[in-house]
Amino acid sequence: MAVDFQDLSADRGQKWREELRAALAARERSALPRVKMPELAPAERIKGFREVNSGLSEEMAVREAKRCLDCITPSCVSGCPVGINIPGFIKRIEAGDFLAAARKLKETNALPAVCGRVCPQEVQCESKCVYHKMKKPPVAVGYLERFASDCERSERSERGAAGAAAPAPGAEAAAGCRVAAIGSGPASLTFAGQMARFGYRVTVFEALHELAGVLSYGIPEFRLPKSIVRSEIAYLEAIGVAFERNVIVGKTLSIDDMKRQGFQGFFIGSGAGLPKFMHIPGENAIGIYSSNEYLTRVNLMRAYQFPEYDTPIVRGRRVAVIGGGNTAMDSVRTAIRLGAEKAMIVYRRSEEEMPARIEEVHHAKEEGVEFLNLTNPVEYVADASGRVKQMRVQKMELGAADDSGRRRPVAIDGSEYLIDVDTVVVGVGTDPNPLIPRSIPGLEVSKWGTIVVDEETMGTSLPGVYAGGDIVRGGATVILAMGDGKKAAEALCDFLSRESPPA
Repeated sequence: MAVDFQDLSADRGQKWREELRAALAARERSALPRVKMPELAPAERIKGFREVNSGLSEEMAVREAKRCLDCITPSCVSGCPVGINIPGFIKRIEAGDFLAAARKLKETNALPAVCGRVCPQEVQCESKCVYHKMKKPPVAVGYLERFASDCERSERSERGAAGAAAPAPGAEAAAGCRVAAIGSGPASLTFAGQMARFGYRVTVFEALHELAGVLSYGIPEFRLPKSIVRSEIAYLEAIGVAFERNVIVGKTLSIDDMKRQGFQGFFIGSGAGLPKFMHIPGENAIGIYSSNEYLTRVNLMRAYQFPEYDTPIVRGRRVAVIGGGNTAMDSVRTAIRLGAEKAMIVYRRSEEEMPARIEEVHHAKEEGVEFLNLTNPVEYVADASGRVKQMRVQKMELGAADDSGRRRPVAIDGSEYLIDVDTVVVGVGTDPNPLIPRSIPGLEVSKWGTIVVDEETMGTSLPGVYAGGDIVRGGATVILAMGDGKKAAEALCDFLSRESPPA
C-alpha cells in the first residue's frame, strides 16, 4: 500500500515509520522456528551417565535469541521465581555478548547453569511467553540460560575469573556482619549468593561431606553433571561465601553456638530428606528402596562411576519405580543405566496428571521405560530369603478432583494382578527432616513438620531467623527453593539494616 508521507506531519510520519519497522521486525522474528536442543541418541546415552542434552551452539543461541519480541511488559519475568531480567540477558545473547548475558543472569540468580538444566521453564517463565497467544512455541529461555552460563563457566575456567555480578548498592554498609545458612541445597546457595552480594560475611553449614544438597545427591549426572554443581559452588566461594562441611546443626552445633560465634542472621534450608513409604504389606522386603536412598547411593556415593567407586547397590534386572514426579523419572532412568532389562514407572494417576517435566517423561520413554499409569501397588511378595520377587498391583480410575486440583484415583474392584520384580524404588515424596526444627526452641512448626514462615519475607517465628525450600514447602522444585532463598536474603538484609544501622 502506497503512503503519501506529505499528508503527515514530520512527527506523525516518523512515528508511523517506527511502528511499521517494529511490526515488520516482530513478524520476521516470530517466523523463526524454535531451536531443538541437541542430545545424545537413546541407544548411546543409556550406556552410561553422560549428560543427555548437549547444549546450543553459538549460532543456534543467537538465532533463538532473535525470536524474543522484547515485549514492553515482559510477562516471562512474572513467571520466574527469582525475577531474572529475561529480555535483558537474551538481548545480550542476540548481540553476541555472551559474558554480559551471564552477568545479567547473575544479578538475580546465583545458579544459572543449574536452572538452565533442571528448572521447569515450561510451567514458569516460558508458560507466560507472548508466543502462546500466537499459538507458537515460546522462546527457549532455559536453553539460552544454560548457554550463557556455560559460556561464562568456560571463560572462568580458562582465565580463573570469578565472573561475579557487581555488588549490590550499599553493600559496604554490611561489611563485617556475619550470617549463616543451614544446609547447602539450592535455597541456601541462593540465599548465600545474595547475602554475599549485599556485603555480608556468609557461612554455609552442611551436614554431609558433599555440598549442594539435592543438586548433588538427588539429580543424576545425566541430567545435572557434578562438574556444573562444583563450578557454581566455586563461583560462590569466589564472591566470599564460606562453606563448612560435616557439621550437623542441632547435634554438633546449635543456633546458640553460632550466635556466640558472632552470627547475627540465619537461614534454614535443610530440605526434606526423610523418605515416605506407602505402608503396604511386604514393604520391608530386601530390594525395596526409597528414591532418596537409591539416588544417594548412585549420585553422592558415586555408584555411577563403577568400578572406580564400588558402592554397594542392587543392580536389578526388573525394576519398578513407584511415582510420577521428577525424582521417580530420575530413579527409573538411573535403573536403565545400571543395567535393568525391564524398568517400569508405576503411577496411580494418568500421564496428564503426572508432575514430572514433559522432557523427562519423553526421555524416559525414548530410553525404553514402560509406563504403567492408573496402577497402584498394594502388596510386595518376597521369596524364601526375604527378597522381593513380585508386586501386586491394582488398576485405578480417575474420580473427582482432590485438593491439588488433580482428579483423585479410585481403585477398581477385582483388578489386581502380579508383576515380577527384583527391585522396587519408592518415589512418592519426602518429609522434612525434624532434627533442626526440634533443636531450635520457639521455632513454629506445622503439623506436617514444615517450618512456618511469613510467605512475603520467609521469616520464621523467631526474629532474624528465616527459612525456605523443602523444609518450608515439604517438596518443590529447585527454582521455587531458590526463590525462597532470594526473598529471605532481601528480608534479612532489611532486618539487619534496621537492627544494626550503619554508623
